[in-house]
Amino acid sequence: MSKRSAVDELLHRIAEEFDTLPRQLQGVATYLEQQRANIMVQRINEVADGCAVHPSAVVRFAQRFGYSGFSEMQAVFRSTYTEAVTPAHSYRQRIRKVIEDGAAPMSTADMALQFIDASRIGLDELAGEFDPKSFEAAVELLVKAENIYVIAVRRTFSIASYIAYALQHTQKRVHLISGLGGMFREQIRSIGQNDALIAISFPPYGKETLYCARVAHQHKAKVLAITDSALGPLARDASVMLKVSEGSAFAFRALTSTICLCQALFVALAYKLELKVEETIHPGEYDD
Repeated sequence: MSKRSAVDELLHRIAEEFDTLPRQLQGVATYLEQQRANIMVQRINEVADGCAVHPSAVVRFAQRFGYSGFSEMQAVFRSTYTEAVTPAHSYRQRIRKVIEDGAAPMSTADMALQFIDASRIGLDELAGEFDPKSFEAAVELLVKAENIYVIAVRRTFSIASYIAYALQHTQKRVHLISGLGGMFREQIRSIGQNDALIAISFPPYGKETLYCARVAHQHKAKVLAITDSALGPLARDASVMLKVSEGSAFAFRALTSTICLCQALFVALAYKLELKVEETIHPGEYDD
């Protein structure tokens, strides 16, 4: 069954109480959201400096949400993101944990069904949180773009590859930023103010994706961010953001909701572009 990680649960609670927090604690909340993948290795003084507050404010923040202090709250981030930062090793650890936690050996069919359930729940959340205005703005952004660049790395690279492939079926000029040969900088440097970048990333955020989003923003191009939070680092440079919260099973996140959203984005764009073509063809223009 899909469920939020401990960090997701904490950030959800923080978001619900954000407006009631004192200004200093709001600063801590924003910092935690933006630096969620780095909190596990930072000292309390580093966090306080990043929030521009005294370390005691960080302690008060942790206590506000039921922890004895910063160290106990930090442990929540460490347990969640240690696995994500070291994927090859953590994959083995996660499989072993499934075996150790199981009361009885689980059939492969049961495991498959749990992943299917996780994906289904993720799609339900995608539908429940769907923002029509943001989606319309995303489509319009792509309609107006002369060139469309696409960037995602590691686990989400397959989605970038798909959306770039799909977009090739339109009349748009499409560029997949693959980073082949380490050439991320070279592949993004030509983006201009009439272009758009589709950037896809989730915690721990790919530094290459964040770099390309910054460059696009600096070049006055439009940035369409597909990510998990409006407070995250990718949203910082976004012209439009589409939010996705994936389901997970056995500590493995699905990609079902993200690929569904990207497919819907492509179909909506292709439909809108075809309508524009139809508008330029006057009735009877091609009649014999």
